[in-house]
Amino acid sequence: MNTSIQNKLSDLLALSPDLTDVSVIGSGHINSTWLLTNTDKRFIVQKLNTEIFKNPAQLVSNAKLIEQHLNTKQLQDNYPLETIKHIATQNNEFLIKIDNAHYRILNYISDSYSEDVVKNAQQSEQAAYAFGMFAHALQDFDAQQLHTVIPDFHNLAMRFKQLNIAIANNSANRIKHCADEIEYCLTQQHLITELSNITKQIPLRVCHNDTKINNMLFCNTTHKAKAVIDLDTCMAGFRLYDFGDMVRTFCSPEAEDSTNLHNVVIRKDIFSAIVKGYVTPLKSSMSTKEQESLLLGAKIMPLMLSVRFLTDYLNNDVYFKVAHAEHNLERAQNQLALYKNILSNEKWMHQCLMS
Repeated sequence: MNTSIQNKLSDLLALSPDLTDVSVIGSGHINSTWLLTNTDKRFIVQKLNTEIFKNPAQLVSNAKLIEQHLNTKQLQDNYPLETIKHIATQNNEFLIKIDNAHYRILNYISDSYSEDVVKNAQQSEQAAYAFGMFAHALQDFDAQQLHTVIPDFHNLAMRFKQLNIAIANNSANRIKHCADEIEYCLTQQHLITELSNITKQIPLRVCHNDTKINNMLFCNTTHKAKAVIDLDTCMAGFRLYDFGDMVRTFCSPEAEDSTNLHNVVIRKDIFSAIVKGYVTPLKSSMSTKEQESLLLGAKIMPLMLSVRFLTDYLNNDVYFKVAHAEHNLERAQNQLALYKNILSNEKWMHQCLMS
């Protein structure tokens, strides 16, 4: 953040620019985030990525609606976590435009820390509990109030359509390097029908849509869940996506671009901890059908990422940032290894989920 923008933000918050310090915070890949400190006051400043979020006003509107609902739940002692709050400028604005860029200011949640990688089952359970409590508190929120900030975000049928278009185009002549992966993915399209059938039988919910462990905060003292953060992708959807993304990002001991494919497996203690943390606060509000749908989410999320990575590989890496020519292919292979391991453990996972 340059000095000019820093000074403008300080003015909008009625802070002294001479006493203001700004430092980068967080590890997000979409928005740019800073910690703004002014004597004893601390704020989170975010520059919103309008390449991804085409309508930043809708994003802020969604987050504020959720914030208000969670604040009410807190006052009723029905939400034990802290909430992300938007801070208004002196002009009572929550979305600020400076030099054609959009910024917002959020409260800083003190005495907390985040993790980028799940270290153990205890962390997994606490993170899943945070997302479970978040979902529980929003179960009486009308999800259709929310704007669709990223259309077709979890549209499996569309992702396969994009893959088929990439296969037909083959502009980078890369099919020969991933023919086996493509053939396997195309045999798994039955999940589109399974997903379509089950979503007709379960309620539309508010979904976080990015339930990685670094999107919640732990308490410095107790190391328990303190807050769910990053509400940018909150939209109407189904709980199976949030559960599936936790399984996808928590359970493997390897990074999603690791080539140690024999190690890309579901750690059973981590999966059990996710189930305990997430399902326990939701048990009373979920039908058996919705609870069973969570396992389908665990299969869909790694498969969908595999398809997306393969598509981008065939398209010559136009969407995901890559470190080398085969990066997207390696990611696709990694997620397919995880998907296949889930299939081999499906019976046990179902028993764990429904017990």
